[in-house]
Amino acid sequence: MLRRFFIALSESRLLRSFAERSSAGRRLSHRFVAGTKADDVLRVAGEVNQAGLSVSIDHLGENVTDRSQARASAGVYSRLLDEIASRQLRANISLKLTHMGLDIDPDVAFELVAGLVSKAAGMQPRNFVRVDMEGSAYTERTLDFVRHLHAMSAGNGCVGAVIQAYMRRAEADIEKLLPEGVRIRLCKGAYREPPEIAFQRKSEVDANYFRLMKILLKSGIYHGIATHDAKIIRATQAFAAQENIPRSAFEFQMLYGIRRDLQQKLARDGWGMRVYIPFGTEWYPYLMRRLAERPANALFLVKNLLHG
Repeated sequence: MLRRFFIALSESRLLRSFAERSSAGRRLSHRFVAGTKADDVLRVAGEVNQAGLSVSIDHLGENVTDRSQARASAGVYSRLLDEIASRQLRANISLKLTHMGLDIDPDVAFELVAGLVSKAAGMQPRNFVRVDMEGSAYTERTLDFVRHLHAMSAGNGCVGAVIQAYMRRAEADIEKLLPEGVRIRLCKGAYREPPEIAFQRKSEVDANYFRLMKILLKSGIYHGIATHDAKIIRATQAFAAQENIPRSAFEFQMLYGIRRDLQQKLARDGWGMRVYIPFGTEWYPYLMRRLAERPANALFLVKNLLHG
């Protein structure tokens, strides 16, 4: 019930407009979003690195409406890659194709993302671009983009995909990506999808997540297991031990502001741990989808508002 409620809120243009413009809304987002400017997220990324954790930086935004917006978005990511190199951060970037102009002109989107992948590949050490997954209307196109980018000489090993475990097609998609060596970030999924294409019950999503996690860990490719669910984390650790998969062969991934205690414990115990840190003014849809994934996060927001 709460999950559907927060997903519905994420789609409300009126509430989004109000929230992103109000001081109260910005205060609510502070726990989960590292400010509105690149300098904000770079500072936070450095702090997270100092705590022993790697970082993935996401400039929030989606569904741009003209080419100049898409090019400006790509420019922000290009600057982030430069800053990551100059500050020697353990960080990569994560982007949405609709933020790069996919809705307007797929060729422009491909040109922009290919440029970022090539730049990441040319860095010392080589960096990495994660292409985020959006709603089901974009699934096929997003995976096609990633496969084409990965097939480029510069893209091999420097671009990866996201697979959402609640999608019924997820296993078939993984089986296409693995033979090509594509790195995958496995998450549960946080968009509103109909029952015919997505599992609706948590038990079904969890069961599929367990199944996909095992496939990924046995593939020999470095993947990201993105979850805050302690039960899934314990199952992943147990499976890795059972199959003699070293802790360095994959990483756990969590969102900025969620389960910080667990993030730090995993890192102290020698597990790879990456924190996904978003920033930017267009934070409202992201925040509502995070509440849909884990409604208990709403308690944090209420505390922040009361004590802000």
